[in-house]
Amino acid sequence: MPDTRAAFTVDPNRGPSDPLFRFGVIADPQYAAIPPNRELNRYYAKSLGKLNEAIETFNAAELQFVVTLGDIIDRDFASYDDILPLYSRLRHPQFFLLGNHDFAVAAQHLPAIAARVGLERTYYDFAGGGYRFILLDGNEVSLFAPPEGDSRRAIAADHLEALTAAGAANAQRWNGALSDAQFAWLDQTISAAEQAGERIIVMNHYPVYPANAHNLWDSERVADRLTRSRHVVAYFNGHNHAGNYGALGDIHFVNFKGMVDTPDSNTYAIVEIFEDRIAIHGFGREESRVLPLARG
Repeated sequence: MPDTRAAFTVDPNRGPSDPLFRFGVIADPQYAAIPPNRELNRYYAKSLGKLNEAIETFNAAELQFVVTLGDIIDRDFASYDDILPLYSRLRHPQFFLLGNHDFAVAAQHLPAIAARVGLERTYYDFAGGGYRFILLDGNEVSLFAPPEGDSRRAIAADHLEALTAAGAANAQRWNGALSDAQFAWLDQTISAAEQAGERIIVMNHYPVYPANAHNLWDSERVADRLTRSRHVVAYFNGHNHAGNYGALGDIHFVNFKGMVDTPDSNTYAIVEIFEDRIAIHGFGREESRVLPLARG
């Protein structure tokens, strides 16, 4: 069922040059109370201060919601006890996606991850301002998120084996895929949004385009479904901390940079939606972009 917590309408009193609405984006805080990995340029404990800074910026802006694109923590179930209270300072509705590192916990905690961050479902959708937001769970079929003995782990092993045999760059144990049931839900949700005349923004922890080592294992079937809809305008994700951008037809694929990287520079964004464009205002290392929207 759609999540209605963030349902909103466009302000009828907005000026002609004002956006329809705005929202905040965070990718990969990947917090843990551990020493940095300087080889990977990851400073896990510093993400608390960076998140505080982002929340202060968001609270000073008029936003409809804030979304975190996965990897809230780096490891250890207790890490949630440190970082989740910071989110309670947000004055806006907040939404979480889960990433691969969110499941780097002791096996007995795996079934509790979604509830720990307040999710009834790990993939869901909501609407507002003439848009349908579709939030996917790229961990559903993986070697780390399903509990031990779950049949999805065997399906994941088959995915990885086939990709490895094909020499695919994304044949990595730290990637995952959608289940067939979730893919069918994605297809149905896109069709329902089309019938409602809504534009669509899809979000996931994992990229699907351009091709790189971080992509969802079933990135090709997901990208193909998105490009068959004239209503899908953008796909937002994290996971690849370096960031990335690509376009397929009229769809913009934006990979936001990882907050956990570097000892002292931050990265997050405020996204403004206009009738004819998406404006991404990057803070710190995040790039600012203006993405044109196709008419119709």
